[in-house]
Amino acid sequence: MSPGALADLVVALHAAFVMFVVLGGLLVLRWRRAAWVHLPAAAWGAWIEFSGRICPLTPLENHYRRLGGQTGYQGGFIDHYILPVLYPHGLTRPTQIALGVIVVGFNAWIYWRAFRRTPAHSSGVA
Repeated sequence: MSPGALADLVVALHAAFVMFVVLGGLLVLRWRRAAWVHLPAAAWGAWIEFSGRICPLTPLENHYRRLGGQTGYQGGFIDHYILPVLYPHGLTRPTQIALGVIVVGFNAWIYWRAFRRTPAHSSGVA
């Protein structure tokens, strides 16, 4: 597989992970056991946002881009791929914190809904 294709694969995996962090709590509404996978992923995503750090997948993508003769980019995945769509002027620290608060709040609400129901109804087992 070419380095450019590997970089694209990392981007796809990174995007899927971000979507899982944001929306994975919805799986818990159907299958409570999904919380065992989603909670660590959501904690990691929140830590990255609140700490201002860059996910290790970003340097990996940049590494493959450079190996393929392409240019890497500065900043993180959210800066480069998500924010140009949502916020054309770039990522600021307050915006990054707000995104983290929204994701944590949304997932807290989902988990509250999932675990306030009776166990038999929400386990996903007949």
